[in-house]
Amino acid sequence: MMSAGLHPLMLQEEGPLWNTLFAVDSGLAVWTVLTFLTLLAVLARYAWKPLMAALDARETGIQDAIDEARGQREEAEKLLARHREQLAEGRRQAQAMLAESRAAADQLRRELEEKARDESQVILANARREIERERNAAVEAVRRASVEVAMAAASRLLSERMDEERDRQRVTDYIDELSESGGIRA
Repeated sequence: MMSAGLHPLMLQEEGPLWNTLFAVDSGLAVWTVLTFLTLLAVLARYAWKPLMAALDARETGIQDAIDEARGQREEAEKLLARHREQLAEGRRQAQAMLAESRAAADQLRRELEEKARDESQVILANARREIERERNAAVEAVRRASVEVAMAAASRLLSERMDEERDRQRVTDYIDELSESGGIRA
């Protein structure tokens, strides 16, 4: 008689199936232990050593990879530090070159200004000498013209022709005397 919702094993709680399910059989227990120990021995001999060797090899490989990565990281840090030093040195050199260029440009500017000043003084001195020479030539021309005018005037006054060269010399000497004494301004 089965009641609704109950399992057939539960109904036979006191029957032979229930008792055999949880009964201890010493022969079965011995065979189970022997099978387990045999399997353990076989595994220890043929499987554990290769498995452990593979695990050890994998652990060694991982450790080597970690060590190599650590070494590469240290090398990368050294390279980065060296790169930063080189970059800083490059910046220092660029700043030094820029300062040197500025100093050279300032020096060149000063030299060019000084050269231009010197050249302008030379040009000015040459111009003054040229003006002085032209002035002297103009004064000489005025003197000659004055002598000619004075001689012509004197000739008319005397109504006679004088010795031109001797009279010219006398008038020139007379004008020179007046120039030196400050009587005539040229």
